[in-house]
Amino acid sequence: MADYDYDVLIIGSGPGGYVAAIRAAQLGLKTACVEGRETLGGTCLNVGCIPSKAMLHASEYFDAAANGAMAKMGVIVTPKLDLPAMHAQRLDAVKQLTGGIEFLFKKNKVDWLKGYAAFESADTVSVAGKSYRAKNIVVATGSNVTPLPGVTIDQNVVVDSTGALELAKVPKKMVVIGGGVIGLELGSVWRRLGAEVTVVEFLDSLLPGMDMDVRKEAAKIFKKQGMTLKLGTKVTGVAVKGAKATLTLEPAAGGASETLEADCVLVSIGRRPNTDGLALDKAGLAVNARGQIEVDHDLKTAVPGVWAIGDVVPGPMLAHKAEDEGIAVAENIAGQTGIINHAVIPGVVYTWPEIAGVGLTEDQAKERGEIKVGKFPMMANSRAKTNHEPDGFVKIISDAKTDRVLGVWAIASVAGTMIAEACVAMEFGATSEDIAYTCHAHPTHSEAIKEAAMAVTGKPIHI
Repeated sequence: MADYDYDVLIIGSGPGGYVAAIRAAQLGLKTACVEGRETLGGTCLNVGCIPSKAMLHASEYFDAAANGAMAKMGVIVTPKLDLPAMHAQRLDAVKQLTGGIEFLFKKNKVDWLKGYAAFESADTVSVAGKSYRAKNIVVATGSNVTPLPGVTIDQNVVVDSTGALELAKVPKKMVVIGGGVIGLELGSVWRRLGAEVTVVEFLDSLLPGMDMDVRKEAAKIFKKQGMTLKLGTKVTGVAVKGAKATLTLEPAAGGASETLEADCVLVSIGRRPNTDGLALDKAGLAVNARGQIEVDHDLKTAVPGVWAIGDVVPGPMLAHKAEDEGIAVAENIAGQTGIINHAVIPGVVYTWPEIAGVGLTEDQAKERGEIKVGKFPMMANSRAKTNHEPDGFVKIISDAKTDRVLGVWAIASVAGTMIAEACVAMEFGATSEDIAYTCHAHPTHSEAIKEAAMAVTGKPIHI
């Protein structure tokens, strides 16, 4: 150990990095984590998953009061928006959770090296002017917002996801460029609080990568909620004058252009790996065509002793995927067998209702062979009915020969929680019959999963 400062040095304290650091320390390895922000937790805890959920949750309450949903249940209120207070509870959630990680670092004796890391060699990095040598270095630097060529983000009129969380007032007209998860979530927040929201998506459907039934149903629900959707449309220009923006749009397939005015434009066309400033070349590393660091099954890079996890490596850019990789990489470094099943990584959209899925889409499953599909509508679920939450469905896709579950997709108010059952089932190689014959508590939203499983063999009870 004399030649090394640390057994493991992790670059980045997002969900992948901080989890890897804690797990490595638990396994008895001398561990450090490099982070340049003033707080730990990376994008997710500071300006991503956590603050956006705080705003989504608060705005759901306001919307339920404003749109008459509460009145239907006999609760008569006239809501008044206190946006500074809504922002304050968001910031408090972030403060508590980032502070919690700092506490866990101290508890587990993880050193926080404050600053930004750059490789000097394959086993040495510099941080704030000082060099540190480690037996193992884990790159966990996450991702940042993909820019739209020709469009300048000023965090005033034209914002990214970070700026969209900080708006000091509700815009009258908001245009969201990109119909993916982040754009729909943040667009939902401001629509609920009173903005007119238009979503412009280059593809013909929202939510690329999800099951087509989900994508079509989601579009219907968002339209019903008052969002304007411009699908199959590309943005060719954004001109800002004063406090207004004028967007130039044209059909993706070609045709006449049109203009659209907005008080706020949210650019949300995806994220890209964070590798700038790392000096990867000094470690002997290069990125692929998508800017990612390639790794093998064990999360090793091409350079011995250098590992990578999370958004900076191929795969879905999801916090929970990074966390699982963080545990796995620490266990691999410690000589154990780190396990992560990349075939069972759920994805959730925290709109209202929530949208969730795991495994293969119906189209992907069909490419692999014959399948069976079962669907059950939430309007036939007693708990959803009681809660006035009729939108959505559960869909289960299974192999026609073995009945093994290949994919589960859901739109429901608590789909993000419901999907965990599907993940456990798939992890254990369950069949649709296994789920159908598992007793589910009544009345719960999760009964819709049981009924969808029964529908795979054409035997649902409540439809």
